[in-house]
Amino acid sequence: MKWLICLLALGSSVFAQVVKVTVNDTIQPVSAEYIGRAIDHAAQTNAKAVLIEISTPGGLLDSTREIVAKITGSKVPVVVYVAPGGARAASAGFFILESADVAAMAPGTNTGAAHPVDGSGKAMDPVMSEKVANDAAAFMRSYVSRRGRNAELAETAVHKSVAWSDQEALDKKLVDVVAKDESDLLRQLDGRSITRFDRSKVTLHVAGQPVVAYDMTTRERVLDKLLDPNLAFILFSIGMLCIYAEFNHPGAIVPGVVGFVAVMLAVFALNLLPVRYAAVALILGSFILFALEAKFASHGVLTTGGIVLMAIGGLMLVDGPVPELRVKLLTALSVAVPLGLITAFLMSIAVRARRNKVMTGIPGMIGEVGTVQAPLSPMGKVWVHGSLWDAVAPREVEQGARVKVVDVDGLLLKVEKS
Repeated sequence: MKWLICLLALGSSVFAQVVKVTVNDTIQPVSAEYIGRAIDHAAQTNAKAVLIEISTPGGLLDSTREIVAKITGSKVPVVVYVAPGGARAASAGFFILESADVAAMAPGTNTGAAHPVDGSGKAMDPVMSEKVANDAAAFMRSYVSRRGRNAELAETAVHKSVAWSDQEALDKKLVDVVAKDESDLLRQLDGRSITRFDRSKVTLHVAGQPVVAYDMTTRERVLDKLLDPNLAFILFSIGMLCIYAEFNHPGAIVPGVVGFVAVMLAVFALNLLPVRYAAVALILGSFILFALEAKFASHGVLTTGGIVLMAIGGLMLVDGPVPELRVKLLTALSVAVPLGLITAFLMSIAVRARRNKVMTGIPGMIGEVGTVQAPLSPMGKVWVHGSLWDAVAPREVEQGARVKVVDVDGLLLKVEKS
């Protein structure tokens, strides 16, 4: 019996833990997958709570809805903590904060400003703005009031982009706790009775419990980096340049493989982001202008047009609601200008190479000039390209005269007087 009690105590000590998730990024599909997986893990291990430490400028509404649904449906109490000092839970972060069983903030943090915006970061037209804002406000009301918080005030973050400091949020009943650090937070929460989303009552026992960090998988880390719109734009542009290089130098293999991999990675990342396909068309159009510059030699006009198209296409590529989910102007220019100049230069070299006269073999003999060694009447001998050839001319040509090769018939040159 004693052994059984010891085993049960050991088992409870192993599973009695707080699962910690750290989100210091935009809210996007990888964030949603990561948080959802952590909540499932906490339920499977009978954890005491899930602690989500968050610092985010906002993100995609669809991913936010996924995270909120996961938090409100969690079997384990979820604590969302805006930390460390200086962090923020803006826009999508405010939705996530308000959905938690316990909403907490560190001193020196802020939250709110959740009005929906379009991909340019500006307010939408009045009608569409009202529709989207009302939808977002209804979404927030659907769970904030059930958490016992100030739903009416929370709506002003959506309709009026109001934001609050940590103390203001606490005073206005938008958050439950202000804690200076993680240990202070767990100490304040220990013994606190909370009402879950399903109206059940739970008492938290988290003080002294081990806090176990739940990290992203390698796959999630890679995807998280790829979902940076700036990196996706760079990969796509460089990949297109490498593929072009492969087409102009068939058999090089390396540029083709590198380009294909880069483009596929970019396409995969962009598939998870709100992409404007018109922007993709602009980027492809820029390469067309680079190619035309090499062919028509417009003295830089077409290259300039291509650079402008690529820069605009990059800026418009991702329709992100926050600046962190859009391609930066510096990135767009840093890619477009060098890539445009390099591409136009490479294409001009390829075009010139194709236009150059062939210097070897039978085609290389056409146009060569030689000297008559034996009179052509009409056949004779000529010295051309370092060799003595049989030659025929349409009219008689005296010895020592200069002749030009106009055709080659096997080993017989057809010449005319130069």
